[in-house]
Amino acid sequence: MEILEKEKCIQIQKELVDKIQIKNIVEKDEIKTIAGVDLAYWKKEDIEYAVCCIVVIEAESLKVLEKVDFMGEVGFPYIPGCLAFRELPFILEAKKKLQIDPDIYIFDGNGYLHPRHMGIATHAAIYLQKPSIGVAKSYYKIGETDFVMPSNEEYAFTDIIIEGEVYGRVLRTKKDVKPIFISVGNYIDLKTATEIIKHCVTKESHIPAPTRLADIETHERRKFYNSNENL
Repeated sequence: MEILEKEKCIQIQKELVDKIQIKNIVEKDEIKTIAGVDLAYWKKEDIEYAVCCIVVIEAESLKVLEKVDFMGEVGFPYIPGCLAFRELPFILEAKKKLQIDPDIYIFDGNGYLHPRHMGIATHAAIYLQKPSIGVAKSYYKIGETDFVMPSNEEYAFTDIIIEGEVYGRVLRTKKDVKPIFISVGNYIDLKTATEIIKHCVTKESHIPAPTRLADIETHERRKFYNSNENL
């Protein structure tokens, strides 16, 4: 069953590739609000649940403007390389709760840096119709391609190039910390995506504020839902 589902997912991903636009549909100075997106999972009585949290911040000040979440049972198995099919329903439901319409979304995961260029940041953006960026904390290896570690300097980076094409960027946001892995989601170019991520990194963490705050929120909401017997 899982093999058949994976084959179907891959076919859908291949069909969606034509919808990718690696170009800016809005100028950087037009971005006023940024949303960070993350999910957390847990099991209760053999039922798997997830909660998606979206935290919207003001682009200039990085102050939190809004937080929403959506929790429910997980209806799709974990299939490597097909994460969007598992997470997208939660993301779209959480998005419905937003009062603010974010100018850009940043995901805790990959976008173009994916075997079929269809990581969660890219796949979700097609439905959100907004620019997006993928930021991962670890490298999802594609084929036999390893990444080159950037020099130990703030904002040093190397690009992940496969068969002559740039899939993503390895960015060290602070000296003496592990790098993060940036990739275009959709409707934005890598240069602009990198500039936005650099702007969103604060002294609190080497991870950009939107996804860091979303990650914190998912842990809090997971704890709340998991401990509430009436949910």
